[in-house]
Amino acid sequence: MWKKLKESEFFRKMKQVRVNRAVYLSSIVILLSLAVVLTVTAVSNRAKRNEGDANNTTAPSVTEPITPPTGNGGAQTPNDTPTDTPTTLPELTLPTSGKLCKNHSVDVQVFSETMQDWRVHLGIDIATALDAPVCAVADGSVERIWEDPMMGWCVALTHVGDCVTVYKNLSKDLAEGLCQGMSVKQGQLLGYVGDTAILELADEPHLHMEMTVGGLQVDPLEYFSESVLAALSQDSAYENESGK
Repeated sequence: MWKKLKESEFFRKMKQVRVNRAVYLSSIVILLSLAVVLTVTAVSNRAKRNEGDANNTTAPSVTEPITPPTGNGGAQTPNDTPTDTPTTLPELTLPTSGKLCKNHSVDVQVFSETMQDWRVHLGIDIATALDAPVCAVADGSVERIWEDPMMGWCVALTHVGDCVTVYKNLSKDLAEGLCQGMSVKQGQLLGYVGDTAILELADEPHLHMEMTVGGLQVDPLEYFSESVLAALSQDSAYENESGK
């Protein structure tokens, strides 16, 4: 009878309940043990962190501001910018001996004897003898030498202060050795007055001179001194030479 009871369905269910209960109890014990371990670990870590903060009584370091060096050994400041680059315009001398025969005119047109019309005149014309020497009005360098189809042989010089002077209606025979990029001194020979400017061929022999400052066309007469202008308007040497 006991054997039948052990093999009965009721007995098997009861046995299964005991096994499941043991599993549940074991799981609960494991979870509780894990919770205890985690709690102890957290408490221990917090205690160590608080202890470390309490022992760390050193005041935080303060970084001293860096004072830049002064004097010649210091870094260059805007006030130390080199000032040896000249920016003022040069003092000009006359490019040739003669008299002013035509003014610079961009607002009022002047009559062209050659073209028989009215037009602007960029530059000044200095009447002088054919083959009269033409010289640099200031120190500079030769920027360009070329033959213009209307204004004949031309030479352009660059000077300090972003200034450029241009000499036109020159003879084809320029100064010996004159070339682009060459440095020239004030009063140095550039060439000779010619009759190569077909645009002004009907005018008397003259030098046509132009000038720009900062890339803008200007009146050269505004950049000559009073004494230079006086010599230009009272050139007795040119009058004597032309009267020969």
